[in-house]
Amino acid sequence: MKLVFAFAAALPLAAAVQFPVSYPPTNEVAMENLVAIPMRDGVKLYADIYRPAKPGKYPVIVCRTPYSTERYPNAYDAAVFFSQRGFVFVYQDVRGRHESEGKWEPFRNDIEDGYDTIEWAATQAWSNGKVGMQGGSYLGHVQWRAAMSKPPHLVTIFPSVAATSLYHDWITLNGGWRLSFNFGWGPVRQESRIMQNTGMHGGNPESISYDKMLWHLPLNDMQKLAGRNAQFYRDWIAHPDYDAYWKKINAEEMFDQLGIPVHTLGGFFDIFSQGSIRGYTGMSHKGATETARKGSNMIIGPWGHGSSRKFGDLDFGEHAHVDAHALELRWFDYWLKGLQNGLDKEPPVKIYLMGRNEWRLENEFPLARAQYKKMYLHSGGRANGAQGDGRLSWDMPADEKTDSYRYDPDNPVPSLGGNNCCGTPTPAGPKDQRPIENRPDVLVYTSDYLQVPVEVTGPVKLVLHASSDALDTDFVAKLIDVYPDGRSFNMAEGIVRARYREGTDRPKMLEPGKTYEMTIDMVATSVEFQKGHRIRVDVTSSHFPQFDRNPNTGEEFGKGTAVKVARQTVHHSRAAASHIVLPVIPASR
Repeated sequence: MKLVFAFAAALPLAAAVQFPVSYPPTNEVAMENLVAIPMRDGVKLYADIYRPAKPGKYPVIVCRTPYSTERYPNAYDAAVFFSQRGFVFVYQDVRGRHESEGKWEPFRNDIEDGYDTIEWAATQAWSNGKVGMQGGSYLGHVQWRAAMSKPPHLVTIFPSVAATSLYHDWITLNGGWRLSFNFGWGPVRQESRIMQNTGMHGGNPESISYDKMLWHLPLNDMQKLAGRNAQFYRDWIAHPDYDAYWKKINAEEMFDQLGIPVHTLGGFFDIFSQGSIRGYTGMSHKGATETARKGSNMIIGPWGHGSSRKFGDLDFGEHAHVDAHALELRWFDYWLKGLQNGLDKEPPVKIYLMGRNEWRLENEFPLARAQYKKMYLHSGGRANGAQGDGRLSWDMPADEKTDSYRYDPDNPVPSLGGNNCCGTPTPAGPKDQRPIENRPDVLVYTSDYLQVPVEVTGPVKLVLHASSDALDTDFVAKLIDVYPDGRSFNMAEGIVRARYREGTDRPKMLEPGKTYEMTIDMVATSVEFQKGHRIRVDVTSSHFPQFDRNPNTGEEFGKGTAVKVARQTVHHSRAAASHIVLPVIPASR
C-alpha cells in the first residue's frame, strides 16, 4: 500500500508522488547490550547490537548518538524497526557520552571513530560486508563526518535534518552567530556526561533564567551563569571565522571525493535546511562517481527539525507529513539488500510546494526551468514598519530616497519564527510577523496584490545596497507571504554579518558611511504565492535571540561588553538598486 498524491498534468513531471508504507516485520530479533568496539587509539566505544535472531550474514546499519542508546526518548525505535526487517543495527554512544569511553568533544572525533566503527561492523560474523548509516540531526551530522573518511565498506548514508558544514549550517549563518541554539544545545544540555533536563525554560529562579542568560555579555563567559564550563563552547567562540578548525570537519570541502549515494531529508524551516539542500546538490553535481551523482536523492518538506503536518502557525495539509523510517527502509533495501523496488526509476528530488500544498517530483535542484527574477525595493524614504511607504515591484527604481533606521543592540528585534530548533526559547517555523512589523527598525517592502499565482522554488537571496555608521553590524532579511486578511508569514530568511560580506573566511570591517553591496543568502524555499496575496521583504539588523546581537563596535567576537547604536541606511536607486532574487517557476496551469 502506498500514499499517492496527484498533481497537475501540465507539470514537466506529470506523475504521482508516492511515498512508501513500511512492510510488516519479517523476523525475530536478538540483542547484545554494551558491546565494546575498539577505536584506533585504544578507546572503547560501546554499542547495542540488534540483529535478526536467525544466524546468518546481514547488511548493517550503523547509528551513532550523543544522546544515549538507552536513556534518550525513542532510543529503540529505529533499532527495533530495522532489525525486525532483516538488518543488523549497531547503535553506538559516541566518544565520551554515556557508556562510551574518551573525551566528549562534539564533531571532532567523528571522522576517525565513524571509520573505525563501520569497518569493525563490516568484519563481524553477522555482517555481509555492506554498511549504511541512519539517523537525524547529530545522528545525521556524524554520517557526513564518517563518509569523509571513505570507509571501504560504507555503501550509503541517509542523513536527515543534518549539516554538511557545521560552521555554515549550525554555528553561524553567513557569519551570524546562532546564539540560542549554540548555547542551548551546547553547554546547557551537553556538557554533562549524562544529558540532563535543566529546566531552564521555566520554573527556575530569575537569576538562572535561560532567557535572561542570552542577554549576557561577554558571550565567552555566558555559560558560567548556567554552571557550565565547556571547553568546546569556548573553542567555538574562539573561531568565529571559517578557518582550519572548521574546514577539517566540513564535508562540502570533499564532495568531489565522496563516491557513495546519499539521501538527504529536511525541512525548509529546519535550522539545518542548508545542509539538507547542499548535501544533495553537492553530491549530485560533484560526487566522485556516477553512482553518487545519479544515485543521490533529496526530500524536503514544509517542516522544521522533523516531518510534520503543522508547523509554526500554518497547517500544510494531510499529505505534508511523511514516514521517515519507511523512506529509509526502501533506500536501504535497494542499496544494501539489492532489492529492485523501483527506486532507481524515480526522479531523485521530492519537494513540497507550500501555498498549493502538494508534493512535486523533480529531476534536479535547483530546478533547471527556474527563471531568476529581481524584485526591487522602493520607497519615498519612509519604509519603516508595515504602515510605511515601502514597496516591492519588478520595476527598476528611479532615483529614490534612502531608508534609514536605528539599530540598538539593547532593544533588538525579537525572533519570531524562522529556522531554529531543539529546545531553545525561540519559536520556529512560519509565524505571523505583524507583531514586529510595526517597529521603526524594521523596513517593510510589499508588492501589489497578485493577479495570478507566483511560484518561487529554489535558492533565494537579497542583494542589499547599504551603509552604516558602525565598523561592523548585521543585516537581516525575510521573504514574507502576506495573506488577504493581512497576516504575514515568513517563508525564507537570512542574515549577513557585515564583516563577512566578502566571505566568512575574510573578515573586513566597514568604512562608516560607505555604501556596500551585500548579499544575504536566504537559503531556499518552495512556495506558491496565491492570487490576492502579496509578496513582502522585511529588512532589519537583529533577530534575537536566534542570532546574537551585533554590538556594532567591531570588537573581537565574544569578548566585549560595550554596545553602540548604529544608524543604518538602505539604498534603492538606479545606481544602487537593492533587490531580492526569486527563482520563479513558469506557470503550469
